[in-house]
Amino acid sequence: MIALLLALGSSLAYGCADFLGGLGARKAHVLRTVMIAAPASLAVELLLWPLLGASFAPATLGWGAASGVASAAAFALLYRTLAIGPMNVLSPVTALVSAMLPVGVGLLQGEHLGLAGLIGLPLALTAVVLVSAGHGTRRAPSRTALLMGLGAGAAIALQLVFLHQAPADSGVGPLIVGRAVSSAVTLAAAGLMYRRLGSEKPAYAMSATAGVLDSVANLLFLLAARSGDLAVVAVITALYPAGTVLLARSVLAERIHRGQLIGLGTAAVAVSLLALA
Repeated sequence: MIALLLALGSSLAYGCADFLGGLGARKAHVLRTVMIAAPASLAVELLLWPLLGASFAPATLGWGAASGVASAAAFALLYRTLAIGPMNVLSPVTALVSAMLPVGVGLLQGEHLGLAGLIGLPLALTAVVLVSAGHGTRRAPSRTALLMGLGAGAAIALQLVFLHQAPADSGVGPLIVGRAVSSAVTLAAAGLMYRRLGSEKPAYAMSATAGVLDSVANLLFLLAARSGDLAVVAVITALYPAGTVLLARSVLAERIHRGQLIGLGTAAVAVSLLALA
């Protein structure tokens, strides 16, 4: 139950972070947004170090660095994807892809689910699709946006799997290493592409808040994965489009279709079943 609650908190934080990051990327080049979000996220993790502790064994450094590279790719691809829009189509695409790989890794590593889990897991994946299946929007995403959404989902999945592989006694070490690497990669990419970034100023507060929320989401996911099954935690975390879609509805007036409401109800049933599992 603790792992489930942590995963739900992670899902909510990811959904809010993605919305703010995608909205911020509409105001300036996506790298300008990530240049603020990634360091803000690192600052939060450094503040958590004295509270939660951290160790930096070779395995922690290796898996943390790998998660950082994946995180940098996820930041850029996801924010650019959501900036292109529509959010209520592309968000579930990335979420579904980001859930499938960790679920597969968890099952291959020997995790076993009871009857309730075997029903709840595919039901949760179905809910991810239904929550923002795109019926509520008047325009379809472009091929480029869909490809970027698939790439963002794969990058998110790799980030989560790499974090899960880090030693359980490493505290927030893998998060600190990962965010330091992702910040360095982002700043290097921005330096190489400086002339292509344009002159538009990023939404500083919005971008920084997105980074802070992303850091909170990563922490909650890591704690959830350490106390529960990766397969269950990953699919609950992947329900984050619910937060993104609801914010898109309230702020951007993107319509919510009846199927999306059914998806929210399906998610609630799936979470209940996984809690029983």
